[in-house]
Amino acid sequence: MKKIIIVMVCIYSLSGFSQTKKDIINSIGLDEVVVSTQRFAKPKRKITQQIESISKKEIEFNNFQSSADVLGNSGTLAVQKSQQGGGSPVIRGFESSRILLLVDGIRMNNLIYRAGHLQNIITVDKNMLENVDVLFGPSSTIHGSDALGGAIYLQTKIAKLLSDTENQKVSGTALTNYNSANQGKSGHLDFNFAGQKWGYLTSFSYNDYGDLKMGKHKNGSNDFFGERPFYVVTKDGIDIKVTNDDKYVQKFSGYKQYDFMQKIIFQQNISTRHSINLQFSTTSNIPRYDRLTDLSSNGKFKSAVWNYGPQKRLISSYKLDKKKVFLNSDMNLVASYQNIEESRITRNFGNPTQSSRIEKVSIFAINSDFKTKIGNGDFIYGADVYYDNLNSLGNKKNILTNAESITDSRYPDGKNNTFRAEGFASYSNDINKTASCNVSARAGYTTLNSEILTNFLNLPYTSVSQKNFTYSGAVGIVNNASENTKIGFNLASAFRVANIDDLAKIFESAAGTLIVPNKDLRPEKSVTADLSITFWEGKRFQFENIFYYTRLYDAIITGSFTLNGQSSIVYEGKNSLILANQNQGKGNISGISSTLRSYITKSFLFYGTFNFTHGRVQNAVGNFPLDHVAPFYGKTGFKYESKLVNLDLYMLYNGKKELSNYSPSGEDNLQYAPKNGMPSWETYNLKGSLSLTEQFTVYSGIENVLDIQYRTFASGINASGRSIYLGGKYNF
Repeated sequence: MKKIIIVMVCIYSLSGFSQTKKDIINSIGLDEVVVSTQRFAKPKRKITQQIESISKKEIEFNNFQSSADVLGNSGTLAVQKSQQGGGSPVIRGFESSRILLLVDGIRMNNLIYRAGHLQNIITVDKNMLENVDVLFGPSSTIHGSDALGGAIYLQTKIAKLLSDTENQKVSGTALTNYNSANQGKSGHLDFNFAGQKWGYLTSFSYNDYGDLKMGKHKNGSNDFFGERPFYVVTKDGIDIKVTNDDKYVQKFSGYKQYDFMQKIIFQQNISTRHSINLQFSTTSNIPRYDRLTDLSSNGKFKSAVWNYGPQKRLISSYKLDKKKVFLNSDMNLVASYQNIEESRITRNFGNPTQSSRIEKVSIFAINSDFKTKIGNGDFIYGADVYYDNLNSLGNKKNILTNAESITDSRYPDGKNNTFRAEGFASYSNDINKTASCNVSARAGYTTLNSEILTNFLNLPYTSVSQKNFTYSGAVGIVNNASENTKIGFNLASAFRVANIDDLAKIFESAAGTLIVPNKDLRPEKSVTADLSITFWEGKRFQFENIFYYTRLYDAIITGSFTLNGQSSIVYEGKNSLILANQNQGKGNISGISSTLRSYITKSFLFYGTFNFTHGRVQNAVGNFPLDHVAPFYGKTGFKYESKLVNLDLYMLYNGKKELSNYSPSGEDNLQYAPKNGMPSWETYNLKGSLSLTEQFTVYSGIENVLDIQYRTFASGINASGRSIYLGGKYNF
């Protein structure tokens, strides 16, 4: 009965993102909201896809610990975690390489983005964000490959000129925060110098998170799970299993992160602007917490070491904005370079040999957007060119003798690269006074090349090469049937071209299983229909429902495979079942997303969300649950707002994931769920802010007030227990 009440409440609820009255009115008044996920800004009223926005004020108000937590606490999408230093967003049952991450319009997805779970989004620090826009549903016609489930647009803070700052030459923000659940300490400082033609923004963030403490209290009638009674320490090269002083502290889950950003703008004249964007992020080693808890049949730990090495991300870009370049078109031209380094450091319990596998990725890109008028309609067109290059290394070291040698790398150790060149066009126009339509298309050509120099597994081939013609299209119509009603329909296709991770990786996905290369993969494709119905009353009430259905073709799924006629192989001393990524049949995904925003009084807002997704895949063997499909989830709460005080009392909730609904592929991490599946949960949270002066604001709150022990779907680490935080912001 309790779950039924929760669902009924959340069907009529919303995801209020704004901190001030003005901001919430903007989120309800569709005419005022302008989003930038469509390459050029566009009124939300005329966009047929579902879009949710999270403002800088909301991010600051909630004192989130990472960009993944910004999304996971929104109530509009799910986030999976295998370790505290992670967070893999899930949109409509699509995750990782099937959704697209963009920072300042630059693709973060690269040739080693995997289909499992990714933590790359945390490399964009939450305190550097101006806003986040989440575009739900196929987005390939605007952004290209990978956007099967949608796109997440991370817009960082922007350098300002005097004309933007009311003649304040020097301005900035200092932020700090402390969180009791992990003794987390965060600090951020940004500094803007504004001139008549030049603007400079410098930003730095520091985050230090200790081991995360889980909740102590039972989640309803469910059993306790996830406690950490023991852990491994290594003394003089000997691994020892020791007792944890506090079994609720998840030992070896802490990490540190540093982020730097520099932006420069030059307003050459009224029609021409130049921009430079430099970003760098790095972390300490991040322990892969779930792997450190794995036990063998004799009760011993399987791993003594399982770390992601420092995750480094460098972006440098130049942008030219120029009006009326040719054919009366405004132009955005961006040239960018990215350098990413990732690594995995592993050592089995009792084994002195430690393996390190290091990936170094370089990405070169040129993106061009043009906007002009054709009749009364807007015509947007452009081209994208990308070249990704990978250098994959493997080495091992004996921690007792320090002897070093090479070992198999995660990806082929020769030349690995992909190339993509694509063009797109989009046209939108008003059909009449109440209706408008959007039509868009994209086409391109991609190549992939990979060379295996050291053939440790005796593969029957030493190179992988692919060439693909890609295409997608979308058509949408939105009708503002009355002053209080909006109906939208969108039909779109999307594609994802198999990358090096899909085609050529060698990876122990779980104990006793080994993924090997498969050179015959084809791109996976989808077609999605969305129907949205929105009711609102002025700027005080909005109720929106989105119904969607997706057909997935040539779905890439991990399954049993043979290598040289064998179905198993000895890998790192263990006999492992051979798996490979394969195109396996068709999938279907359907669901509903509902939101409600309602002002009870001018200062009192009721809000919430409800999301439900169902996914299946069918191949020659049978019909199975699709991976990455979270159970129903959402958020509901109340906000009070005034000039001095803001309060937010809300509940986050998830439904139960039955064992029968787990995917057999293993991507849902059934081994890290309780024996009866992932139980439903809800947490209660109270947050507030107090504006002491116009410049200084204090933030405080309690998360997971009841200290419930729970874990989000497909995760390998328990969520935070009761946590009290305190933060402050000073504007100058």
